[in-house]
Amino acid sequence: MNYWLLLIPVLSALLGWLGTWAAGKLFFYKIIPSRQQELAKMTGKAISAEFSFASFENKILDPENTRKIMPLVEAHVDDFLRNKLKEKMPVIGMFIGNKTIDSLKEVFLKEIEDLFPQVLKQFTGNLQSELDVETMISNKITSVSAGRIEKMFSPAIRYFEVMGAAAGFLIGVINIIIFLILK
Repeated sequence: MNYWLLLIPVLSALLGWLGTWAAGKLFFYKIIPSRQQELAKMTGKAISAEFSFASFENKILDPENTRKIMPLVEAHVDDFLRNKLKEKMPVIGMFIGNKTIDSLKEVFLKEIEDLFPQVLKQFTGNLQSELDVETMISNKITSVSAGRIEKMFSPAIRYFEVMGAAAGFLIGVINIIIFLILK
């Protein structure tokens, strides 16, 4: 048996890997950059069609979220009534004691709790009218370099390179078998 025949699967594997590697480079450095604007617009359009601003708004307006931030609001109101109000208006500070501060804080917190959903609803309404999801996504995708895209898809690229080498090796083995049968 000619041992040089064993080089055929190795060379085929090398060619399979090299072909896949070259195709990946061509794809990420020639094809994607030349079509990036078009791909970005299509992706932006597809995502904006699926994006539900109503679900986003519902998440923001969820009363549980208001409850989560109320301790922070309470701390700020408390600090304002106990410290900042006395600094800004010393005369009022002389007449306000802890009991009055606690009563004022309770009234302010109740009012803020009632006001928050209205403010957040208006905020999300303004955000919806000012936010163009399609353009935002399209611009983000357009600004990504081919090298960065290649890096993001690196595991998939390595997989295809290995598959290209394996396919090349298999083709080389099949070639040897056919050669030996026909010999």
